[in-house]
Amino acid sequence: MSAIAGPSTPSRKRSKWDNDGEETDRNSGSLPVKRRSKPKTTRSHTTTDATQPEPHTDSGCPVSLKTSSMVHLHSKFVPPRTSHPPIIPSRSVYSYERLNQIEEGSYGVVFRARDKQTGDIVALKKLKLDEEKHGFPITALREINALISCRHENVVGIREVVVGDTLTQVFIVMDFIEHDLKSLLTLMPAPFLQSEIKTLMLQLLSAVAHCHTHWILHRDLKTSNLLMNNRGTIKVADFGLARRFGDPVGVGGMTQLVVTLWYRAPEILLGATTYSTAVDMWSIGCIFGELLLNEPVFQAKGEIELLSMIFKLLGPPTSSSWPDYSSLPLSKTISLPPSQPPQFRQKFPYMTAAGIDLLSSLLAYDPEKRISAEDALHHPYFSESPTPKHPDLFGSFPSAAAGEKPRKKPDSPSAPLGAAGYQMLTEFDPLPSPT
Repeated sequence: MSAIAGPSTPSRKRSKWDNDGEETDRNSGSLPVKRRSKPKTTRSHTTTDATQPEPHTDSGCPVSLKTSSMVHLHSKFVPPRTSHPPIIPSRSVYSYERLNQIEEGSYGVVFRARDKQTGDIVALKKLKLDEEKHGFPITALREINALISCRHENVVGIREVVVGDTLTQVFIVMDFIEHDLKSLLTLMPAPFLQSEIKTLMLQLLSAVAHCHTHWILHRDLKTSNLLMNNRGTIKVADFGLARRFGDPVGVGGMTQLVVTLWYRAPEILLGATTYSTAVDMWSIGCIFGELLLNEPVFQAKGEIELLSMIFKLLGPPTSSSWPDYSSLPLSKTISLPPSQPPQFRQKFPYMTAAGIDLLSSLLAYDPEKRISAEDALHHPYFSESPTPKHPDLFGSFPSAAAGEKPRKKPDSPSAPLGAAGYQMLTEFDPLPSPT
């Protein structure tokens, strides 16, 4: 009996189910094997091309029939599996060696660790799931989704998500950055120069513009959430309050419990439930002022005090500066101070006119008039002298996150206090006898 089927008996790829069925037929007494003797009679020695046997593969299946059967294995509406990334389980957190704890925030604890395979230094953020009773927290899902969606050179990079021994041990693996801008401002011996501030602001605006282009609101921009390495590059981090927004913005209402108090926009303070990317731009304006002053602009203890400080710097809102002010839920409960002009020039006396214009555009009352991140990147302030400094020219500082301590100055003899009682040794003075 031939093992190769001819054109009169088209065959298909055999599986174990076919083998089992064939054994059953043999035991039952049927003779399906006799049909396989027909290829010998049909394979006659002729010279016509029509009776030539079809080419076969090593498995004995005709090429044309095998190809046609493979085409119908998948629906035409479902792409093949090769179009998607492979589904693999998460790695264990024990693939990393824990080095030290960096900080603890509202949504997790951050550690510094080393990858045991590659030796790379990374940051591990352990999510707080101990008190979670309703499944995986939505804030963690939003943070992971935002980090994956907003990959940018000035956004902290996410590498993977690893797990521990229990369901409450979930870690986000991110790139390790040496400093955060808040700690750096307090440790630096001198504040940033104007050229350095321009470089930092350009990087921050570029990252926020990228996030807004991908429909992501950060909602917690502040100097402690801006990381900076020793090469003059900052990266936006901590997307714990970030969320995706739609067009129109804020469909279904958005929470007011966002943004650290000192960086919170006035529309949120007055109870707005629908807000836009302008809340991030207000926070950038506060960060800009903090870099200029080397201290936060609005250091308030509560929301009422913060509003009064905003009214003092910007002047009270009017129908021209903020047409929608009266429609806000809490506007009726606030008594406005007497009208006064903005105090930007008095607060920032050493800023150029272009710098004051950019700052006032970021800290505008009306969210519709507040400048966008994309427009701020092309503001004349960044093209005037002094020009932005190249990131490679920034100074480096010891990293507190890596456990480094400030270097001690080398010991050297102190200078003389004065010339009183000092006598010059001349050639006529006797030399002291050696002892």
